Amino acid sequence: MAREKFIIQPHFRLQEWVAEEKGYFRDEGLDYVFEETVKSTEGKSHDRGGEKSGAYQTFEQGRTSDVSCACHWTVNVAASKSHGKLWADVYSVAPAGIFVPHDSPVKQPQDLAGIPISVGYQSGSHYTSIQALEQYLPTDKINLSFSEGMLFKRLDNLLEGKSQASTLFSGPYYLAEQLGYRKIIDTTFMIATMITGDPDEEDLKKFFRALKRAQRDIDLRPDRYTHYYKNEFPTRYHRIMDTRRWGPGERVVFEPYTEEAFAQSRDWIAEREIFEGGKLNMGSDSYQDVVVRTQGAGGGNEPNRRMHARLGGDARRP
Repeated sequence: MAREKFIIQPHFRLQEWVAEEKGYFRDEGLDYVFEETVKSTEGKSHDRGGEKSGAYQTFEQGRTSDVSCACHWTVNVAASKSHGKLWADVYSVAPAGIFVPHDSPVKQPQDLAGIPISVGYQSGSHYTSIQALEQYLPTDKINLSFSEGMLFKRLDNLLEGKSQASTLFSGPYYLAEQLGYRKIIDTTFMIATMITGDPDEEDLKKFFRALKRAQRDIDLRPDRYTHYYKNEFPTRYHRIMDTRRWGPGERVVFEPYTEEAFAQSRDWIAEREIFEGGKLNMGSDSYQDVVVRTQGAGGGNEPNRRMHARLGGDARRP
């Protein structure tokens, strides 16, 4: 039976675009399909809508790419509940922050007490806003609003004056900064990788080797590649975007997402009951059962075992 092509879908970052431009995926011999889903749908692919629909719910419903990303908190829980496997050889770090209009009376983190802050439910902005603000505010004063939906809807509402505050990351973060919105507090957070379906492990290694080459290029000359952010935005934003002023965004770190990080993150999520019932509704606590890691001792499953056995079946969208 012929093997399906490896599916690549960029995730609001530059690395996949650089690797595609430079031919790094082809150099690795990867037989793949490159799918852009944001600009071509005017952002509708990312507009979840609803009060309780965010990144975690996309894993519940099933994602179509072999490799996808979300904040490490959500990937941690989603993998623990058998919606895929956490690829623990790498993680990444994305710039993020809570922004308010330039004329807002909010000047300091303490001023956000009781102010609705637009975030995505069980998405990176949800967790990271709590993590940043609990240094300043008691829990009952951190007022997160989920009704605005995911990233571009939150950005729209901020730009249209409908939101008093919004947590943004990566490209939208840079656009808000460019347009003069005030960053009240940095909320940079870690992103993890989810493996779904039954991809060949060698294909996964090829994919990440290509990303590693792309990361080096971005580190050396980010100015050459920030124009790719336009591929990650609906076209309605393009006329106001000056990506020459933007930073490199999410950085892929080729170090392991460790068992300690896995356990500490689960404890943090459970203590705040971001998933109702805490640990009772967060799946397996076993790092070895949840992750795939190939970098040697201390990881999860042994390398060279079939991915299908690890994934426990096909976690893609039916």
